[in-house]
Amino acid sequence: MSKPNVLVLRAPGTNCDQETAFAFEKAGATTELLHVNRLLENPSLFERFQILCIPGGFSYGDDVAAGRILANQMEHHLADEMKRFKDADKLILGICNGFQVLVKSGALLEPDADCRAAATLTWNDSHRFDDRWVELGVDRQKCVFLKGIERMYLPIAHAEGKFVARDEEEFVRLDTAGQLVLRYRPTDGSGRDDLNAPVPYPANPNGSMGNVAGVCDPTGRVLGLMPHPERHIERTHHPRWTRSETTSTGDGLQVFVNAVAFFM
Repeated sequence: MSKPNVLVLRAPGTNCDQETAFAFEKAGATTELLHVNRLLENPSLFERFQILCIPGGFSYGDDVAAGRILANQMEHHLADEMKRFKDADKLILGICNGFQVLVKSGALLEPDADCRAAATLTWNDSHRFDDRWVELGVDRQKCVFLKGIERMYLPIAHAEGKFVARDEEEFVRLDTAGQLVLRYRPTDGSGRDDLNAPVPYPANPNGSMGNVAGVCDPTGRVLGLMPHPERHIERTHHPRWTRSETTSTGDGLQVFVNAVAFFM
């Protein structure tokens, strides 16, 4: 297969679909933007694609809770198709609102035998929408999308991005399994030896447990993250690129390159 086909899923309120499609195309994929209603009408459309991406935005206005309505549609009407997609060794990426959808639908972190969710994404500790750039460190190399990446500088833009595990035991389980793959790091470079050491606001912009910014499933082929890699694709996307504080490409591009390379 020369180019994987990427499904960029849209819903009312999605607003990062064009940037996400551009990022995948720059990485060498072909993309199609598809409204969730088309999938609900014809779930077999999943078969055309090798990568599913749920981009950022405010799906359904984030009514009830961020990502909840789209998550309910995925869970109750497309769960079988999502399972087949994952079982076929395909890739799933959820960015910001898409991360919220993957978590709340159970597609990323499966609930336990008593149907208790493993974790959720809830209101930032600041109780407000936060839009800023953050330093990120990659914990281990379990995730396909993060292969070969050690750190990234990416923007965040969310009000409900605080990662909270069901309890401390579940957090330790996810950590031990290597699923807490992306962490907020201090901007001064300190504390890198202990990824669970508290990182204060605004470096940890939402108060996430263990500074978690991204989570993968046990296979490493499903990733959800709050930062926006599609917003740092070009070197000129960096807020201080005129001061030469950037590399030849944006830090986020490698996430999409890795996804495409998985099928090459």
